[in-house]
Amino acid sequence: MKQNGNNDKINAQFYRYLWAYILVALSGCLGNVVDGIIVGNLINADGVSAINLSKPINQFIFTLHLLINAGAGMLVAYALGKGNTDDARRFFTRALCLSGGIGLVLAIVGGAIFPDQTARMLCSNDTILPLARDYMQVLLLGNPAFIIMWGLSTMVGVDGSPRLVSVAVIVDNVVNLCLDIVFIQAFGWGITGSSAATVVGHLVGIAILLTHWRNPLNRRLTLVMGGDGLLASWKRIIGQGAPLALASICLTLLLLSANSIVLSTTGRTGIFVFAVCMNLLQVYNLFLSGTCQTLQSLGAIQVGKGDYNGLKTVLRRAFRFITVSMAITCAFVWIDPQAIARLFGAVDPAMIQESKHALRVFALSFIPFCYIYVLMIVYKLYSQHRMALFISLALSLTVIPVLWLMARYVPQYLWYSYLVAYVIEAVVIFILHKARHIQFKQA
Repeated sequence: MKQNGNNDKINAQFYRYLWAYILVALSGCLGNVVDGIIVGNLINADGVSAINLSKPINQFIFTLHLLINAGAGMLVAYALGKGNTDDARRFFTRALCLSGGIGLVLAIVGGAIFPDQTARMLCSNDTILPLARDYMQVLLLGNPAFIIMWGLSTMVGVDGSPRLVSVAVIVDNVVNLCLDIVFIQAFGWGITGSSAATVVGHLVGIAILLTHWRNPLNRRLTLVMGGDGLLASWKRIIGQGAPLALASICLTLLLLSANSIVLSTTGRTGIFVFAVCMNLLQVYNLFLSGTCQTLQSLGAIQVGKGDYNGLKTVLRRAFRFITVSMAITCAFVWIDPQAIARLFGAVDPAMIQESKHALRVFALSFIPFCYIYVLMIVYKLYSQHRMALFISLALSLTVIPVLWLMARYVPQYLWYSYLVAYVIEAVVIFILHKARHIQFKQA
């Protein structure tokens, strides 16, 4: 009876954290989708392509968040699970300072000093380049708001207020959506207004999250100045977040390579179709990010308590949820992929026809990707760090050579590159798991 009661408590906590983190994922993922839909309809299809060509920048910013805040969030969760509030506060403070400092450097270098060079590095098409440059510059200048918003969301959720995180993210996205239309159409800012709306939305979200500390009961995580071991703390934070960050930086390299290969192989039509496919990935990421953040937070708390039966309960719920959400999303895409292309402003019959096939293939391709990514978190929780590191690197790096080979030798099958790469990786993971005799058991 005691075990059943504990499972019921964990189940309730799982879904409370899950829905909060899914809404948090809206801040990083759905914002791009909303931008794409509005830009495609208020500007043109090239605007959607420009946003997709800018995604390596957004992914790099997200990588910094993972490196700092995802790692620190797990360390804070471990400390709180052990009742060590002092350590939790130190990790929280040092992660917040590191986030702000790195974000400021990136804003100055990329957004203020080298915006033209950054845009040219990511876009080789002269028609799309001006749109990409305008979008990227605001994205870079506002990147500290991105990192701090995601970081505070992680910490406030770990500190026991996932509902406030939900409210902050909902308001963030509502502001973003409303200001997209106002800035682009009413103010006439064009694609620059799309980036500006996203940044302002994050600033509003940050203001809401800061109200967490107005309640005297929410004082477990507070800023602490000074103390010993500053470099050691940063090293632990970065070391903890490294597998997730490596996966993200590899994804940045993949986005750079894929955009270049698709643009050179299929031209403006292909890069628009690919942009729509990448927006489809953002929808999958809503569920994937929510599931992984829940595993990291709630799972780490169970590890900190030494409750590995509780951890298994969290894992079962995570895999069940990701399976159902992927099945529903994939079915939705297969029913009418052409409607999705039109949603992003496609009017050219060639773009619409190409999207019909490509979207269905990508909808299937992202299924093994999601399972593999969740499995990486599982290996991390069970201290199988080498396997977690391997997966984080292979998730994206496997796709690049497959994409290049297909573009070179069988370009008519280019859209199958992701599916082929992820199936290959799944087979390799299975072989390595068996060869290393890995067992998920109590540490």
